[in-house]
Amino acid sequence: MLALAGGFCLVYSVLFILRGAWPIGIFFGADLFLLYGAFWLNYRSGRVREEVTVSRTNVSIRKFSPTGRMVEHDFNPFWTRFLVRRHREIGVVSMHVRDRSHDTDVGSFLNPEDRESFAKAFKRALATVTQRI
Repeated sequence: MLALAGGFCLVYSVLFILRGAWPIGIFFGADLFLLYGAFWLNYRSGRVREEVTVSRTNVSIRKFSPTGRMVEHDFNPFWTRFLVRRHREIGVVSMHVRDRSHDTDVGSFLNPEDRESFAKAFKRALATVTQRI
């Protein structure tokens, strides 16, 4: 897609410059530069991810930034509270995992359907590990 747009901008930019309309050629180059920047930012933000692990002894949330930097949050599952904020029309707006000492948001980059799915699955997993044997 980007190569096709680049080829289009290059061909028409050269045509306009050869005909003496060099400002139009410059704007075609600027368009290509801005389009490339938008794709680059989109791909970069696509590398954001979170790994959530729930066990009887630990709830671990690992957050990976686009640069690859990882921040890990550990919670005791028996003290962990999962807070979900909902909007009547949108659905799940935000999710937080909290215990006595700290809290963190989770799934902020997900779309509304995936937030709903994650909220159900995480709530179920947390309830399963905290049940008495």
